[in-house]
Amino acid sequence: MFAKRIDPASGAIIMANGIFLYGGIQAFPIIDAYLGKVLAIFLLIAWVLIYWRLTIQFFQREFLEPFLNNPIQSFTIGTWIAGVSVLCNVLLKYFPQTLPFLQGMAMINVALWAIFLVTVIKSFKKIIVEDNPAVHGVILLSTVGTQSIVILVKNLFGWIPLVVVESLIILGVVFYLLGLYLLIRRYILSQWTLIHDWKNTNCIIHGALSITGLAIVTSQLFSTNFIIWFWFLVLVLLIIVESVELVRAYKRIKTLGFVQGVWNYHVSQWSRNFTFGMFFAFTLALNLSPIYQLPDVLSQFQIWLLPIWAKVVLLSLILELWLFFQTKFRSKKLSIN
Repeated sequence: MFAKRIDPASGAIIMANGIFLYGGIQAFPIIDAYLGKVLAIFLLIAWVLIYWRLTIQFFQREFLEPFLNNPIQSFTIGTWIAGVSVLCNVLLKYFPQTLPFLQGMAMINVALWAIFLVTVIKSFKKIIVEDNPAVHGVILLSTVGTQSIVILVKNLFGWIPLVVVESLIILGVVFYLLGLYLLIRRYILSQWTLIHDWKNTNCIIHGALSITGLAIVTSQLFSTNFIIWFWFLVLVLLIIVESVELVRAYKRIKTLGFVQGVWNYHVSQWSRNFTFGMFFAFTLALNLSPIYQLPDVLSQFQIWLLPIWAKVVLLSLILELWLFFQTKFRSKKLSIN
């Protein structure tokens, strides 16, 4: 057993904080101007600390074999890939002179994604064959990891053939449809309760489509009509899933109390911050894109929505950071005592 095992999904911490620096912070120009570069450096330091521990742990046999053989947990490798992708895009934004170094990181990340691809296929097959009842939104990290690679290579390598980009986006969509099917099957065919069986990672139902939309806009693919309808689909799913989350939170507070119900830290909560930030990034990129000529009504609606949603992203991130450090401080205090 490990005395200080790090959760394999800890890459989500980099994803959640990084996507704010990549997109949401633009709604706060003062923060961006005075703290943007500093926060990017802090993100890099956090990435080094987290990924160093993940790397050491990954090469320990007693961790690796059960981890890779777990068809649900193995999908958390997607957080490692997306975390590196987001970090590279953030560093490129604030320190463009580091492009050669970031390109090297990107190539390593693509190699890691290739390994992840093999794991994803094996895990999907195992879930289907075994009819795994523990399926939750983490399996959609197959889409998130894949689409993050699309955005990464498009931003860092201008010469990537369009057919490669299109193929990766389509592959990510295939993973999404398969994952969504397995989620629907799980909640239709098995008994479950909203309080105990609806997982934080289910917010990736809309988050995986948001990053797909950002990948499409970044790659300048498909028609304006398609991307408009796609954006509305993401918005509808966001409203539906987060409405379920609010009902779940109410029921958990009523049944378990505030602290046990909602005010307790779990690494999977970062997925919500990431999906919120990704919807902002997708919407902003679409609204500013010169390629897609949006109807004035939609464009104005997005312009109205973006600053409001940016505040939601920032507030949820602050609350999660507060909860994270509060939990870490308490754990350290208990270990000392």
